[in-house]
Amino acid sequence: MEVAPVPRLRHRGALIGLVLALIAALTLATPRAALAADPLVSQGRPATASSTENGTFPASAAVDGNTGTRWSSAFSDPQWIQIDLGASYTISQVVLNWEAAYATSYQVQTSANGTTWTTVASTTTGTGGVQTLAVSGTGRYVRMNGTARATPYGYSLWEFQVFGVPVGGPTIPGGGALGPNVLVFDPSMSTASIQAQLNSVFSQSETQQFGNQRYELLFKPGTYNNLTANIGFYTSIAGLGRNPTDVHLNSSNLTVDAGWFGGNATQNFWRSTENFSVTPPAGTAYERWAVAQAAPMRRMNINTHLSLTPTGFGWASGGYIADTRISGQLQPFSQQQWYTRNSSIQMNLNAVWNNVFTGVAGAPATSFPSPPITTLATTPISREKPYLYLDGANYAVWVPSLATNSSNVTWPNTPGGSIPLTQFYVAHPGDSAATINAALAQGLNLLFTPGIYHVNQTINVTRANTVVMGLGYATIIPDGGVTPMAVADVDGVKISSLLFDAGTTNSPNLLTIGPAGSSANHAANPTSVQDVFFRIGGAGPGAATNSLLVNSNNTLLDHIWAWRADHGAGVGWTTNPAASGLIVNGANVLALGLFVEHYQNYQVQWNGNGGRTIFFQNEMPYDPPTQAAWRTGANGYAAYKVADSVTTHEAWGVGSYCYFNVNPSIVAARGFEAPNRSGVRFHSLLTVSLGGVGSITNVINTTGNVAQGADTVPSYVVNYP
Repeated sequence: MEVAPVPRLRHRGALIGLVLALIAALTLATPRAALAADPLVSQGRPATASSTENGTFPASAAVDGNTGTRWSSAFSDPQWIQIDLGASYTISQVVLNWEAAYATSYQVQTSANGTTWTTVASTTTGTGGVQTLAVSGTGRYVRMNGTARATPYGYSLWEFQVFGVPVGGPTIPGGGALGPNVLVFDPSMSTASIQAQLNSVFSQSETQQFGNQRYELLFKPGTYNNLTANIGFYTSIAGLGRNPTDVHLNSSNLTVDAGWFGGNATQNFWRSTENFSVTPPAGTAYERWAVAQAAPMRRMNINTHLSLTPTGFGWASGGYIADTRISGQLQPFSQQQWYTRNSSIQMNLNAVWNNVFTGVAGAPATSFPSPPITTLATTPISREKPYLYLDGANYAVWVPSLATNSSNVTWPNTPGGSIPLTQFYVAHPGDSAATINAALAQGLNLLFTPGIYHVNQTINVTRANTVVMGLGYATIIPDGGVTPMAVADVDGVKISSLLFDAGTTNSPNLLTIGPAGSSANHAANPTSVQDVFFRIGGAGPGAATNSLLVNSNNTLLDHIWAWRADHGAGVGWTTNPAASGLIVNGANVLALGLFVEHYQNYQVQWNGNGGRTIFFQNEMPYDPPTQAAWRTGANGYAAYKVADSVTTHEAWGVGSYCYFNVNPSIVAARGFEAPNRSGVRFHSLLTVSLGGVGSITNVINTTGNVAQGADTVPSYVVNYP
């Protein structure tokens, strides 16, 4: 939108007079007592408006904490923008930061229900700029109602800020300490001191695959030299900058290897790295990230090659990269499968069974199955994961914007908005589900600090745009067979960086997105589930009928691992029962990087139309004792089942493996099962028998060769039908 330039004042005296008049007006409008300040309560809250200019300047931009984005209305009167604070607040101050298109006449109004409004401030002589208004009122909703424009254009606000406290006082305050298992490093600290703490955490976590340790390692912006950061189980390491280049590990190694497991990286689970720039020491050939499932790399700037294999090129079975720039090669070597999204690489060295790229600059062209590479030029829908950063001296969470048909990295300056940590309930182990629900009902977002949380009732996320995130693989365990978390059928909830671990009493689900019968369209602002992992058994006996249930339309799944444990404690056909890892009932759901393993029924059941999956990795259950015990009257269950009623579905780069070590005579009829119709399409499919221990007769339906034999050679289908 263009606006006419403001005429210049021709005399300095006139300018001084105008400034003094404005100061006097603002002083009258905002007594100093009011400026002393209740908390900002509007940032990141749901916002709606009477209109948006060309649909490109949304109401949400006025509450995102970013003065470079704005809401703009249609070019007519009247127009309004309103904020849902999530609960009733006593409001003391409103700040309107106008773009050049401002209101000369407007009212600030409050409402308990969004229908009946009370005016708490008004003017017919608005001057634009930043207007700070002392107000007195209560309400859950706050509205700016513009009735006369200063320009021929619409109304436009860079930011609309509301300050206040919950009615009855701030009974559950936001913000607070991040707890003893969050270690924060500063460039002023000595290298020796930082290295000692990194070594201490790694010594506790290197081999403790099912331990109780949980750590988040955070680095403030700056440069750190000559460090070696080995990352073990349940450890997340992250930079606190707005951009990955704000935190530089110089002449340093950020490493995952597999010495603890004899050079086998197939069990290097539950660790992550995010938001760093890394330059290795001179003469180092590459950085090493030899991981398996649930070990994401996000928002990284790797100034060298990146190896995905352990020392000695042992087995590896991963993995996931997003929003990352690699200045050299991406080197899978022995890595069996990998998904890379919205990144930049110089080249990809090789592929073993299944490598998938979407929106990756420098990615090789599709060549499946020789070599088995599948590439899409863009990612159809994406939203990068929310992340903690330092906004000045204070913690905040950056919430990236939704993107469509995107490619390459989002940084520097990832589009989105900021939510101060004071708008989060900062949970600590021992907090009850009742307290957490009270905080959510009050309108707070939710941050789980590292640790293990037992919940005896469902954590209910009911407010649109709520952010729920974990640090250091925060783990939620249901007691008494409850579903530990449920999300309402609302817009834009973001769930990320959590591990759901089944309890000993069977839960129907471990996470539900939308109740049964959800029907709202969320295409413009879907709920996203990112780096969320599910475990049944392994740390001890556990049971859950299903892990993730998606009823809401348009949900975005971005890196999920659902795992019925095949090793560890409490593992056996009847000891850790679990039917399915993912059931999708919603329409137009997109899964990016889907890992589901060892469940006893259809592991993925897709019942909604318009679904899409880009990259799927699966292992069938290892432990059916007999063919009949797995499924009466048929040879097992397919790993991925598209319901017979579905008319549109599409998937790219999908693989299922078998290893029936309890009874090697077990046969699975097929890896994938779907209705044979033109609207249901699969691309780049494979099945594998690991060492010939059991077999899979067909890849999809009755198409594709049998997967069998000790040579572990995949059976491929390029397109179906």
